[in-house]
Amino acid sequence: MTPRLTALLTLAAMTLAGCGIRSTEVPTNFGPAPSRVHCSLSEPDASPRATRGLPVQVFLLCGSQLVAVDRTIRVPDGTADAARRVLVAQGLLEELQATPSPAEKEAGYTTDLRGPMDVTGPRRNDPDETLRLTTAPSTLTSYALAQIVCTLSDSAAAEGDGSVILGGPTGTPRRYECTDEVRTRPGTTEPPSTEVATA
Repeated sequence: MTPRLTALLTLAAMTLAGCGIRSTEVPTNFGPAPSRVHCSLSEPDASPRATRGLPVQVFLLCGSQLVAVDRTIRVPDGTADAARRVLVAQGLLEELQATPSPAEKEAGYTTDLRGPMDVTGPRRNDPDETLRLTTAPSTLTSYALAQIVCTLSDSAAAEGDGSVILGGPTGTPRRYECTDEVRTRPGTTEPPSTEVATA
């Protein structure tokens, strides 16, 4: 075998042993690698509002779904049940209206609730567990209503059965439910509601 033929065979073997990826002049850009998991906080206590008080959860929006976030609210010890229910509801509404923390914003959390909005207890002839908002529930966006219903129904402000009785400044209150569909599709699925009987 001549030296020239040996060199050609060696070159051919090296070529076949290559990586097999052909070069291209077309630029490829698949974007930057994701820096963090969407809707995932890097720290459990990332909120600056995580202070001593009653531990609660509020539902914020993230990725077009409702996601529970830990909060604390202040309720004086020894508060009577009826007043305590309203204080808890007011504290939860304030947390829903507050701007998410920088860490929550970075993870994609937002709120659709715009204030100011307050809550009072039942009026005469209302069921005892009624909470009346200063804004009529029917005027809220489906996102905001879902946030309120799911947050309140899962708290000490309600009876713990997955529902909450809400009313506005006027009119008959209604019982709203927080369902799996509402939590996963709050923009297109409004909380189911039924009119409640008044005395």
